[in-house]
Amino acid sequence: MRNLRITVAQNFRSHWICLGCLRQKEQSIWATAPFSTAYQKSFNQHRTPQRIIWAIVGGALGAGAIASFQDVKHGAAVVQRSARVLGALLLNVNDYRTVLKFKEEDKYEARWQSILKACHQRCADRTFRVLEQNGSIFIKLGQHLSSMNYLLPLEWTRTFIPLQDHCPESSYEAIENMFIEDTGQPIAAYFDTFDRKPIGAASLAQVHLATLKDTGAKVAVKVQHPALKEWVPLDLALTRLTFSTLKYFFPEYDLEWLSNEMESSLPQELDFALEGQNALVTRDYFKMIKDSPLVVPDVYWGRKRILVMEYIAGHRTDDLEYLDSNGIDRDEVSAALARIFNEMIFGDTPLHCDPHGGNIAIRPNDKRTGHNFDVILYDHGLYRDIPLRMRRNYAKLWLAVIEADEKGMRRYAREVAGITDDQFPLFASAITGRDYQAVTTSVVSTRSEEEKEVVSGAMGDGMLQELVQLLGQVPRIVLLILKTNDLTRNLDESLQTREGPVRNFLILARYCSRVVFREQMDIIRSHGSMLWPSNVLQRLGAWSSYLRVEAKLSLYEWYVFFRRIARLSPVASI
Repeated sequence: MRNLRITVAQNFRSHWICLGCLRQKEQSIWATAPFSTAYQKSFNQHRTPQRIIWAIVGGALGAGAIASFQDVKHGAAVVQRSARVLGALLLNVNDYRTVLKFKEEDKYEARWQSILKACHQRCADRTFRVLEQNGSIFIKLGQHLSSMNYLLPLEWTRTFIPLQDHCPESSYEAIENMFIEDTGQPIAAYFDTFDRKPIGAASLAQVHLATLKDTGAKVAVKVQHPALKEWVPLDLALTRLTFSTLKYFFPEYDLEWLSNEMESSLPQELDFALEGQNALVTRDYFKMIKDSPLVVPDVYWGRKRILVMEYIAGHRTDDLEYLDSNGIDRDEVSAALARIFNEMIFGDTPLHCDPHGGNIAIRPNDKRTGHNFDVILYDHGLYRDIPLRMRRNYAKLWLAVIEADEKGMRRYAREVAGITDDQFPLFASAITGRDYQAVTTSVVSTRSEEEKEVVSGAMGDGMLQELVQLLGQVPRIVLLILKTNDLTRNLDESLQTREGPVRNFLILARYCSRVVFREQMDIIRSHGSMLWPSNVLQRLGAWSSYLRVEAKLSLYEWYVFFRRIARLSPVASI
């Protein structure tokens, strides 16, 4: 009970909000706000009913009471963990409910955006502290949210960015106990050396350097955080409760699909034996692609919570000083990443759905033909197969986007995700990360900071509600494709290339046109022998159309290349 009081008190003292006992510091903050008196009055009128407060406190105590029958210490931790989440949830709900009242009052119209942005920042800061303190899958959730700038205000996504690299470490003793529990043997039975300090830690696992006992090979041992076994069921329940509560108070902002996707994806990400299989499938597939710079570490053996892999080191893609000092062209890295992930989306291999900066590394390789670097891909826990029909329609959708063919875009958005004409402008902005005006004119241009602000600001003008509802109805695989698109877009922007997105759109167009051509050939084959006169003519027509697009793209790519060699200004758009 004492832990609960301390945790709730800490949460309720955060920043500005008060339930009748504001501290002097908080009073000074109110005094500087131009709307402080009205806001406090509105807060008191619209504060969350006490039955909700008692339900949250009771829920935390109930969870702890049930657990305490098995373990008193565990029960206290359950109470504290639950209280953090539920306390922050209560404050955020109350904050938004209060602030949204100002939108209805004319006297606050001029200040409405600044009032709302301040609310976004308060709630994002409050939530960040809870995610950081609880760790476990909450770090994973925060990492996901940090990449969702097509859905969340910039105040939220920017606040959560540190979670990409700030993850807890599990002790060596805990890892040793997990080895014994899972394999029946201590760590020393498998390795001659095993570094106690991990070389990297993520939300779900950490990696240690070791040498195999039999061969002396240097390996990377990925081990799951042992505490996850204890906390994942509770944390998933708290996540589910959080989004259900948000839906209750704000039914127009139904984000339950986020928790549903997490519950669907997390079991796969926590199965390291499955991750090992995914890695080998991807490794074998890209070995068949000539000149592909992708490197996937080999897998020696794996269990559900332990994975032993070949050790391959590199530097992050946003370590620009490292790239430049090793003579690695950022534009070439950008193009290589574009080819790799377009191959996954439009080729015959599953899609890696978590390509954030921590899962991709670059290393020099002067022996490679066509490139002087390798792209190392880590963390193969989350993969999805894209159905052939969706892959083909998605290719046609992007060709329409690149050609600014609005009629085609609307048609294939309906085919891919069931998007209506009314929903289309919002969906187009979501898949491209661009303002709708850019989508319908030329999406092949660099996003300015002003455009990012415009897109984010539009979320406060009613678009967010529509986007949340839209994303709640599209197929889950589309959500993962959107996530992958956004992560790869962020990777590309972090490289600060000279050419901007122009070259990557050329690469995308080439993959899309290839998919369409293959579909045409399959349709011709389904009509009978390829030697039939009608089929021969259709085949020639398909080849002619495909080669015409290929020639156009090749010529333009050479044009961009020669401008770069001549040190001319980059092409603004296609």
